[in-house]
Amino acid sequence: MKDARQIVHLALITEKGTVLREKFNQYLFQVHPRANKIEIKKAIETIFPVKVASVRTQNHDGKAKRQGAFAGRRSKWKKAIVTLKEGQSIDLFESL
Repeated sequence: MKDARQIVHLALITEKGTVLREKFNQYLFQVHPRANKIEIKKAIETIFPVKVASVRTQNHDGKAKRQGAFAGRRSKWKKAIVTLKEGQSIDLFESL
C-alpha cells in the first residue's frame, strides 16, 4: 500500500473521539485492515500538515446480521487512534 488515501479511509466523529481530541489530542480514523502503524503514521502526516507522536490500532470484527432467512456478516475494519505532538491539531475536526 503506497497511496495515503488507500490507507486512511475516513475520519471517525464520535462522542468518544471528541473526548479524546479535547483531553489528549488524539484523533480517530478508519484505516485499511492490513495497514500497519508505520504506514498509518506516514499517511496521516502526508494528508494533514501535522506531526504524529504515536499510533494505536484496534481490529473490529464484522457483526453478524440477519434479514429474514438470509444470514451474513458486515465487513471487518480497523480503527486507528492517532496522537499528535503538542501544539498540533487537524483543522477538519476543529470546524465541527
